[in-house]
Formats: sequence, structure tokens, C-alpha cells
Amino acid sequence: MVVYVFLCFSLWLLGGVLLTEQHLQSLNPSFLKQISSPPTVNSVSGDGSETISVMEGDSATLKTGFTKIQTNHLTIWTFRLNNSEIPIAEIHKQIISIFDSGENERFRDRLKIDEQTGSLTITNINKLHSGLYKLQIISGDVKHISFSIVVYDILPVPVVIRDSSQNSSSSVSRCSLLCSVVNVSAVTLSWYKGNSLLSSISVSDLSISLSLPLEVEYQENNTYSCVINNPIRNQTTHLDISQLCQSSSESNKTSLLLVVLLLVLLLLVVTAVVVMMIRRRRNYTSKTRGSE
Repeated sequence: MVVYVFLCFSLWLLGGVLLTEQHLQSLNPSFLKQISSPPTVNSVSGDGSETISVMEGDSATLKTGFTKIQTNHLTIWTFRLNNSEIPIAEIHKQIISIFDSGENERFRDRLKIDEQTGSLTITNINKLHSGLYKLQIISGDVKHISFSIVVYDILPVPVVIRDSSQNSSSSVSRCSLLCSVVNVSAVTLSWYKGNSLLSSISVSDLSISLSLPLEVEYQENNTYSCVINNPIRNQTTHLDISQLCQSSSESNKTSLLLVVLLLVLLLLVVTAVVVMMIRRRRNYTSKTRGSE
């Protein structure tokens, strides 16, 4: 009796396995578009979840971790859109399929699949490609690997100007500066003195303009720089104090020198004009006497 029960149980398990394999073979892409994982197979979550940060316009590669994918495996790449997992590429029996039309128009001519490893590369990336990607490898079970792509804007170069509105008689020996960037998000703007941080201001996801003031001495020789950065890149503008910050006395000297140069130039022009008039007068007089 015990042997009979054991045989019946074994046949029941075997039938379940055979049914599962037949179901896997019958799966097609149109059905897979509607599900995040086939409900009739065991789902094993992978350990390869990672976040990839990339600048707009660059490329991002999502790696499978395999040196070569098996020909009998079904490999599917999906992108989460409106809480649904939308297939964007797949490899089945060494045939690569790219789905970059319709609701996947954002991926048009941007997706590349490595036929050996199954890794997915997104080229010329932009903000529309930020989000969650999943890799499903279906064989006897299902392996999931998740990737989160974060796309950052191209960083502008900080602009440093002299802030005349902040200069007053009480700060005759100091120069007020302003470092600015426009239309930025998820960045930090900072002033550095050498390698030491003096001040900073940050903005999250909102696209706004940032400005950060700084006061320096007219005659100091320290090195200052204004830096904008996000988690992966930075842009730096180095401060030339001698160019932006001139004391009032230096400014007066420069103005006086310009006035003197202009007067000398004017005097030369007047002299040249007088000489030409005198020569013309003499020539005219000589011609008149000759005709008489």
C-alpha cells in the first residue's frame, strides 16, 4: 500500500514538471508582455541589482553577468512603464528581437544586444530612459536581475561675475563675487579656496537657477574656484581676482591712463590734420604764383 501511494505521488510530480516544460515552450512574446514573471514556473531573484548613473548623451550597458548565454534559454529585457513591465528586447534560440516602436518609441535606434552575453546597451541616452529595467532568463526556472538607470543633465560651466550691488564704502578692501548656473537639477554649487570648501548650495530634482556669493580681499593671492557637480561629473571655473576685482585706486589709475592715451591720440590726429592743411596751402600758393 505504501509503495502504491509513493508511485502515485511520483507520477503526479512528474506530470506537473512535464506540464511546466510544455507551458514554457508554448510561451510567446505577446503573452510575455502581459506578465512580469510566468506564474507557472519558480521565480528565483538574482543578486545583481544595481543602480547605474549616466550623463545625458552617453551610453549605458546593463550586463547579464554571463560570458555566453545558452541557446535554449529565453532572455527578455523589460522596462517599467506605468507600473507595467514592457519588453524592449529578447533573445530566443540565438534570434535577437528589438521592440523599439509604439509605446517603446523612446528607444528607437538606441538598443543594442550583445549576442554572446545578452547584455543590453542603450546609446544616446536621455531623461526618458531613466527608470527600472529587468532581465529575465527563462530555462528550467526564471532568474531576475534588476537595474535602475539614473540620467543626469549635462553640466553647464559656472559663470563668475563681480557683484557690484554688494560693494559699499564699508567694504573698500573687499570684492563681492557671484557664481551662477541656470536651468540645473540634482546638482551642488560650491566655492573652494584651494582644496578647502568654503560654501555650497544644492538643488534636488527641480530645474532652477543657482547663485552663490563670495567676498575676497583685493590684494590676496589665494586660489579660488567655483564648482558645480552631480554624483558623476563636475565643471569648474577658476577665479582671476586681478581681472574681476580691481580696487578703486587701481581703477582710477587705469581710467587716468586711458584718458591720457586718448588725449595723446587726439593731439596726434589734430597735428596731422594741421600739417596736411599747411601743405595744401603751400601747394596752392605755389601754383598761383607760377600761373602769374
